[in-house]
Amino acid sequence: MGYRVAVVGATGNVGREILSILAERKFPIAEIQAVASSTSNAERVSFGEDQVLNVIPITEFDFKGFDFVFFAAGSLVSAEFAPIAAEAGCIVIDNSSNFRQEKEIPLVVPEVNPEVLGLYKDCNIIANPNCVALPLTMALKPLMDEVGLKRAVVSTYQSVSGAGRAAMDELFNQTRSIYMNQPVTKEELPKQIAFNVIPQVDIFLPDGTTFEETKVAVETQKILGINMGLAITCVRVPVFIGHSMSVAVELKKPLSVGEARALWRDFPGLSIVDYRQEDGYVTPAEIVGEDNVYISRIRIDKSVENGLLFWLVSDNLRKGAALNAVQIVERLVSDYLEPNGNIN
Repeated sequence: MGYRVAVVGATGNVGREILSILAERKFPIAEIQAVASSTSNAERVSFGEDQVLNVIPITEFDFKGFDFVFFAAGSLVSAEFAPIAAEAGCIVIDNSSNFRQEKEIPLVVPEVNPEVLGLYKDCNIIANPNCVALPLTMALKPLMDEVGLKRAVVSTYQSVSGAGRAAMDELFNQTRSIYMNQPVTKEELPKQIAFNVIPQVDIFLPDGTTFEETKVAVETQKILGINMGLAITCVRVPVFIGHSMSVAVELKKPLSVGEARALWRDFPGLSIVDYRQEDGYVTPAEIVGEDNVYISRIRIDKSVENGLLFWLVSDNLRKGAALNAVQIVERLVSDYLEPNGNIN
């Protein structure tokens, strides 16, 4: 038995990763279709080691008869076409920010809040979280369950792949221009990214925060199901793949470093690399292609009562986006399908 699956945005970073992960994990597929926006110039994409898919423009694609549709083409495409796919009977897993804050649409990290998956039946749409909120909730969830959370202060170090393939090209081209003593041009990012950091991810809001910072805060609270204090500063750094963050969390009860390590070690999808020596931590360059979220630099924050500090790193294209989307569908298949394979 297999399912009919479509990937919208199949020519982009996340869309290609979804196709790769579906093949890697041998998801049961009867038919796979690559779909892209009308602006995409790519005509074919790879699926697995041997198969190449022709890409269909979304304006020409008929969603009827497909079981699952992954959307990885941006908010505008999702806003227009995801409801059409859902109305056609598909279960939509949307990677954009378009539906994440809507109350009736589940925002899911399977390791953290799988109990909300059943809400998909109300609208046939499931939102895939922001690539910062997602690993952050995985780290916070076991702490919340054990001792409770009061507040977290988070500074992110986000790779350019989070802004798309064009931003990755911009980092490469700017770096080459600097080494060749040529003028540096910028088009995708607000300032030069090569040999620089940019304290802005997404647009500014009237209160001085950015939309990315607001998304991370709101989504984190929705996924965890709590109202906690969150202070977020999102920064773009000259790294191709891999988001990092420094987290200072204030807990409701005391928790030692050893106890925190034990909680994280037992939590699915988390890995601990924390040695108090040179090279005893994880950096983005080391986790490209990895499925787990990595935690390092665990220590007590002595500036507040019951404070804990740690460093978090994950591949933003995999667990931060594509892998989580595939895991959502795997969980649907295992928990919400009838024996004949039909969606119940």
